[in-house]
Amino acid sequence: MAVQTPSREAIIIAGGGIAGLSLALALKQALGSAFAVIVADPALTATSRPDNRAYAVAAAAQAMLQTLGVWDAIAAHAQPMTQMVISDSRSGDAVRPVFLTFDGEVEPGQPFAHMVESAALIDALTDACRMAGVVLRDEGVLRFDSGAASVAVHLSGGEALPARLLVAADGARSRLREQAGIGWVGWDYKQSGIVATIGHQRPHDGRAVEHFLPSGPFAILPLSDGGRLGHRSSMVWTEAADHVPALLSLDEDGMLAEIERRFGLELGEIALESQVSAHPLGYGVARRFVAERVALLGDAAHLIHPIAGQGLNLGLKDVAALAEAIVDAARLGLDPGTLDVLEAYERARRFDTVAMGAVTDGLNRLFSNDLTPIRLARDLGLGVVDRLPGLKRFFIREAAGMAGAAPRLLRGEGL
Repeated sequence: MAVQTPSREAIIIAGGGIAGLSLALALKQALGSAFAVIVADPALTATSRPDNRAYAVAAAAQAMLQTLGVWDAIAAHAQPMTQMVISDSRSGDAVRPVFLTFDGEVEPGQPFAHMVESAALIDALTDACRMAGVVLRDEGVLRFDSGAASVAVHLSGGEALPARLLVAADGARSRLREQAGIGWVGWDYKQSGIVATIGHQRPHDGRAVEHFLPSGPFAILPLSDGGRLGHRSSMVWTEAADHVPALLSLDEDGMLAEIERRFGLELGEIALESQVSAHPLGYGVARRFVAERVALLGDAAHLIHPIAGQGLNLGLKDVAALAEAIVDAARLGLDPGTLDVLEAYERARRFDTVAMGAVTDGLNRLFSNDLTPIRLARDLGLGVVDRLPGLKRFFIREAAGMAGAAPRLLRGEGL
């Protein structure tokens, strides 16, 4: 991989995940040669990143990816969501009553989300970054030293690069956030998300299903066709953390039997199309999103429960807001690493982040509960929402990221 040593007019992004790569692409396209844009992540050299996760890319995030010129490369792997069905039952129940159904279009002909596998997003963004001139460094960021005019970013290979701004996109356990002295408020749900790609005989017709079970939600999310049985879905199974080791120790037949109990028979025979993995679930939010010449992005700034499928979309909202703040400042001749610029990004994102965290936390606590009075109350509430078309449209627009004011990229406008 070619190494380019930047001048102090650089922005360095620590973390080559979806959020980090999206920000790098947006900045490079808007700023051109005025700034070097560097992404540093040891995983960038991997020919493929083993990740069986898939994400719901909301309509606003899709508009941003379209504006950045990468959606066409992703679209062939994307599955539109045409419907969302919510049921509430116990895993052994013969009948799973449906309490709430959402049509999947936020506008006529526009799905509120597409399901896309992680690899398709990463590959498209990496290729686009490389073509745009983003510098990709296959090294980690070990530490940094902030100064009045620049930040020195120390890479794992031993080099120290000067930059105007360091963006920490290094995940929920961000070492850079800790070094910046930014506190973290959060808790462990004592749950894990068990994830796999499931093949099935019958078509899903773009329908996503979320079964609320006593241990937590069990989601069946439609993927593009393929696999041994012709059709595929992504499974996100929330389970009590202390049950997970025994489940992961099962052989394939045993695991399929456990999945089938929750998956149901509506889509016919099922098969595993990927490895099964488990990811601990928790909630967390940084006390600040910025420090001197440092900005937090994505999971480094916030972590939410996947119950509403909004984790990736929160990160892409960060991308849109931070890119807009940086580009607008640079075009005015201002230093994009100063606290005045970075605090504008923090103000734009903090309320939405905390609000979404509160919603997902409340939903998880409400639905990961088998007390009969609570079950009756929540089922009544779901039924009421199902009979209010205006309220359902509001929820769909919220899920699509199209409610309220939004940065330009999320409105499909260039920087």
